[in-house]
Parts: sequence; C-alpha cells; structure tokens
Amino acid sequence: MAEEDKKIDDSKQPIFLNLSADNPETVLTESLCGNCLKNGETRILLTKIPHYKEIVLMSFNCPHCGNENNEIQKSGIISDKGIRIKLTITTEKDLNRQVVKSDYTSIKIPKLDFEIPAQSQKGEQDQPRRREENPEIAIDIDLFLAKLRGLKVIDEPFDIIFEDISGEVYVENPNAPHPDRNCKISHFVRSQAQDNLLGIYSEYNNELLKPVDKDEFTYEDMQNEVLQFPTNCPECSCPCSTNMKVTKIPHFKEVVIMATNCDSCGHRTNEVKSGSGIEPEGVRIEILVKGKDDFGRDVLKSDTCSMEIPELDLEVGPAALGGRFTTVEGIIAATREQLSCGSAFGDSKDSEAVKRMDDFIAELDKVLNGEREVTIILDDPAGNSYIQSLADVGCDERLKIEKYTRNEEQNEELGLNDMKVENY
Repeated sequence: MAEEDKKIDDSKQPIFLNLSADNPETVLTESLCGNCLKNGETRILLTKIPHYKEIVLMSFNCPHCGNENNEIQKSGIISDKGIRIKLTITTEKDLNRQVVKSDYTSIKIPKLDFEIPAQSQKGEQDQPRRREENPEIAIDIDLFLAKLRGLKVIDEPFDIIFEDISGEVYVENPNAPHPDRNCKISHFVRSQAQDNLLGIYSEYNNELLKPVDKDEFTYEDMQNEVLQFPTNCPECSCPCSTNMKVTKIPHFKEVVIMATNCDSCGHRTNEVKSGSGIEPEGVRIEILVKGKDDFGRDVLKSDTCSMEIPELDLEVGPAALGGRFTTVEGIIAATREQLSCGSAFGDSKDSEAVKRMDDFIAELDKVLNGEREVTIILDDPAGNSYIQSLADVGCDERLKIEKYTRNEEQNEELGLNDMKVENY
C-alpha cells in the first residue's frame, strides 16, 4: 500500500477504541504537580467502556514528591437534559447495583440529611493530621460514619438520590427488561448557570445552517432543502456530518428530522424533534398490534415520550429510544436491538439475568413474526407523538388517543414551570 493511502486509512480509524489488552500505548505528557510545583508525568488513554461510552483515562505521577492521581473523564456529546434518579433501598440486592456516575453527579441520602455535592467527591489527603488538629470534628465524623454503616443493615427502606446536570449517571436495573419498581427516573431542563458549568453557551453559529450558495436563509429554504452541518460521531467522535430537513406529517404537524452517518465507523443515527413546540395537553396513544397490517403504521415518537407494552411487562423511558419517525415494526425492532446489545446489564455476568433477557427477546421475536398480539402505549406529556390511523373515515378500533392535563412534575420536566408565557 502506498504511503499516501496508508495515511488516509489511518485518518478513518476511530479515536476511541474498545477497552482491551490490545489498546495502543498511552500518550505521555508533562504536567505541573500541584503538590511540589515541579513537572510530573501524565499518561492519557482514549478508550471505550463496553455498553457505556467513550472516556479519557488519565494517570499522573510525580517522580519528585511521589504524588499520584488517577482520573476518568467523559468524552462525547452532552445530554440535552439533566437526570435525577431516586433509588429506594429495600434489600441487600439493591446495595449491589452497579452505578456509573460522572464528576457532575451529586448524591443525597435524605434519611441522614446528607449530601455529597458534585465535583466534591475526591478523598482528602493527610487525614491523620487533620483529625489531630480538629478532634471534635473527627468525633462528629466518626458518629456519622457509624450511622452510614448502619444503613447497610437495612432495618427499614431508605432513599438515595443521584442528580447529574450532564445526564450521565446510571443505576443498574437488576430486573431488566422489566420495570424497576424501586427506581424512579426523571429529567430536568438545566439552568443557564448549569449549562455554563458544562461549557454550553447560548450563542450559536447560525452560519452552519445557511445554504452555501445564498446570503440569506428563510423558513421556505428549510422546508425545501436538506441542510447539512458538521458534527462529531456519537460513537467514535470522528468528524462527520448531520443532515436536517423539516417535513410535514399528514394529519399531524411539522417535524425536524436529523440523520447522522459516520464514514469512519459506520454508525448511523436518526432523530426527530417537533417543529411546533410543546402542545397545551399531553397525549396517550394506545395501539393494538394484531399482525402485519399494523406493522406498517407510521409512528412518531418524540424524545419526551415513554413507551409501554403491558403484555410483556415492558416500560421504556423517553431517553432509551430517543426521538424517532418510524413504523410500529420499526419501533419494536429498535427496542429488540437495544436490549440484545446487552446495555441493560452493563458488564454483569449474572446467568439468571442473561436468561431472562434471552427469553424476553424471544417474546419480541414472536411479536415481530406476527405470532403474538401486543398493545403499544405511547405516553407523551409534550403531546408531540403520533401513530397513523388506518381508517380513512370514522374510528380506528385498534387505535385509542387520549389527551390529558399535565401534572406539576411533568411540567417541571418540560421546563414549563419557570417559563414566562404571558406579557413576554
């Protein structure tokens, strides 16, 4: 192979590789030691944790004073919303759940009136000296630690709340793919200060969305053209492009469809967002899927919509499948694909859990093969989801649509409680 061809091939290699013994050597760089203010060495490794995401591993060592520090930092795209997970501990099994947290995760235990703020969870150095200098504080800490250890006995249920403005905290569901009755997940809109803390600012370069052959960009242009703007692949972080188009769904509304295709790793994503904001009421759509005719129905699932299949005891949160414009068959197949990739259990090797997942996927296969009837329920508090009716005139007996008034918690998740909508 010519040297020029080799360079082209190398440029298409993913930046983040799967974590394994075959990882390339780490990058070595000099860094200032915060302890002795002399130069130390930092080793950096860009890698991927299976079933999770890309991370940056950094290991610092100072040869002068012996100071060491190891850190893990997330890479990739920041979620649109923050996440709050409330876990109720009832048994020892709940204490053994796997947890993934970022530097922006705060942890609260209301029973002890205890909170660990985000970015404040690194162990303090030189604890023996601090205890000698502050004996009264040391006694209070020991008493609190005794209470903390007492929670492991689980005399009565208690809650642990994980809140992360970056949306990157995860708590294992040991009963997946079935609902987690002890875990309540909600999402919230970040404040401007929280966005700034993550390095997100409101200024946006609109030039990226303008057609290259026009000086001005209008709404009609957006309707008639497929716009393209540069981005990074969510899988391998290599540069790629996203196509965006505004389209009208018959008998519904306008939506924005975005599709990303990475030439480096082959990863493809598609996302749908409403083009008309949040509806005055939420919507609950129920469709009875009896066979191939129902598989072809168009489905618009927004990124605020949860999905439920009662016959399979399956609940899928809004973030799991994201926003999609697909068919009934497509959304069932997407659910199967996501479950079969093993992400529901992280790196767990629990044979019982794996068997339960295999049995569940087999049931989904029966649905896709038309061997089993199921009911799909879409619940969207923003009112931006839709399932196509097969009845040209009159009522579709298999399709039920119900509008409802959102509660306070749903308005909070959508960011409506703090939104000024009058005299603006």
